[in-house]
Amino acid sequence: MKGRRRWRWRGEHRRFAAVLVLYTLLLLLLVPYALDYGARRGRADEEPLLRRCPSLEEALSEWGWEQRQPPLDEEEEEEDEEEAEGAGGGTAGAAGNGSAAAAGGKRHIYLHATWRTGSSFLGELFNQHPDVFYLYEPMWHLWQALYPGDALSLQGALRDMLRALFRCDFSVLRLYAAPPGPRDPLAAAPPAAAANLTTAGIFGWRTNKVICSPPLCPAAPRPRREIGLVDGAACEETCPPRALRELEAECRKYPVVVIKDVRLLELGALLPLLREPGLNLRVVQLFRDPRAVHNSRLKARQALLRESIQVLRSRHRAEPRGPPRHPQQQPPPQQLLLPPGLLGGGRAPQPQHRAEFFLGGALEVICQAWLRDLLLARRAPAWLRRRYTQLRYEDLVREPRAQLRRLLRFAGLPVPPALETFVLNMTRGAAYSSDRPFLISARDAREAIHAWRERLSRQQVRQVEAACGEAMSLLAYPLSGGDAR
Repeated sequence: MKGRRRWRWRGEHRRFAAVLVLYTLLLLLLVPYALDYGARRGRADEEPLLRRCPSLEEALSEWGWEQRQPPLDEEEEEEDEEEAEGAGGGTAGAAGNGSAAAAGGKRHIYLHATWRTGSSFLGELFNQHPDVFYLYEPMWHLWQALYPGDALSLQGALRDMLRALFRCDFSVLRLYAAPPGPRDPLAAAPPAAAANLTTAGIFGWRTNKVICSPPLCPAAPRPRREIGLVDGAACEETCPPRALRELEAECRKYPVVVIKDVRLLELGALLPLLREPGLNLRVVQLFRDPRAVHNSRLKARQALLRESIQVLRSRHRAEPRGPPRHPQQQPPPQQLLLPPGLLGGGRAPQPQHRAEFFLGGALEVICQAWLRDLLLARRAPAWLRRRYTQLRYEDLVREPRAQLRRLLRFAGLPVPPALETFVLNMTRGAAYSSDRPFLISARDAREAIHAWRERLSRQQVRQVEAACGEAMSLLAYPLSGGDAR
C-alpha cells in the first residue's frame, strides 16, 4: 500500500511539474508577442520614414528626440506663451526691458540658416527691433580659430559657445580671438589680443544697433529705437571700442536675445539647448531654393571658398573608410577627384573650376543636412514643434509684412509699424541685385529670387536638382524638368 501511494504521489508531482513548465513556457512566448503587438499598434498612425535617408534612424537615436520627457508640460508651456504675448503687447524699447524680461521671462531665438539664403536680411529684421539684442554670426570667430576643422567636428563647440552667448557671457569670444595658427596649449597667459577684446573685435559689429547706438555709442546719429540701417563707416568713426562687460550689461537689459549664424549644420545639435527650461530657446530655420543658393554662392565664390572647404571635409569624414592606404598610394592634391553630385565624379577639377568644385560639393552636404533637419522636425514631439518654425526666403520676400508678423509672434515680440514699413521697403527697392553680395540694401527681391534661371546653365540646374531633389520636394520647390531658362 505504501508503495502504491508513493508511486501515485510521484506521478501527480511529475504531472504538476510538467503543467507548471508548460505554463511558464507559454507565458514566455505570449508576453513578448503582446508587447510587440502593442508597440506596433502604437506606431500604426505614425508617418513612415523615407527610405533614402539611411542615417535618419541613427540620428534619431543619437539626439534622443523620443527618449526623454520635455522640460515643461503642456499647461506650463501654454502659460508661458500667454505671458510672453502679454509682455509683448506694448512697444516699449530697451529702457523698459528689465521689467518686461522679469514679467514674461527672457527669450532666446536662434536663426538657423546657411550661406546665401537671405539670412543677413532676416537677421536685420530682428536687429532693427527695439526689444531685441542681436548678434550677427558670432561663431565666425570659432571657425576661423579652429580652421581647417570640419563642420561636423565643430558642432559641439558651436553649441557650447551658443549657450554662453545666450546667457550674455561674452568671455567665450576671448577663447577664439587670437589669429589662427599653432598655439601652445600649456601657455600660462592668454594672448594680448584675446585679453583686450572689445566690441570692435566682434564680427559684424559695425552694423549692430546696440553697439552703434546710445548708451554704448553716445555720439551715434540716431537712437536705438529709431528703425533704419546702420551706416557702418559712421559707426566705426563715431563709436569707440567698449569693453565686453559693458556689452554684457546691455545684453541683460533686453527681453529677447537673437543670434544668427550659418555654421551649425545639424538641427539636432541644438536639442540640449532646447531642453533647458531656463534658456527658453526657440529656433527659426530659414530655407531657400537650392538653385538660387548655388547661383548666389557662385557670385561670392572667393569669399566662401575657405568655409566651403570646411563643409566639404565633413562629407569625407562621414563617409565609410576602407583600410588605410600606403603614403605612396595617396593621390596628390592636384589630382583630387570630384565627388559624385553637383559636378559629376571621376574627373580632376580644372584650375578655373576649382572654386566651383568646392562650392558645389559643400552645397550637396548642406542639402543633405537640410533633409535630415526636415525629417527630424517631422518626427519631433509636440513640445519641440512649438519651439521650432520654418521659413522660406521666397515667402518672406513675397509676403514680407505677413511673414514678419508671424515671426515676431513666434518670438513673443510686438510688431512696430515702422518695422513693417522697413521690411516692405527693403523688398520693393528699385535695384535688381547688389555688386557687394554681403551688403544689405533695398532691392526688388521678387525678381531676384528668379535670377538663377538666367545665370545657371541647364547642366548646373540638373546637377543641383540631382543633389538636392529630396529636400526640394519636402520644401515644395518644383523641379525645372531640365529647362534652366
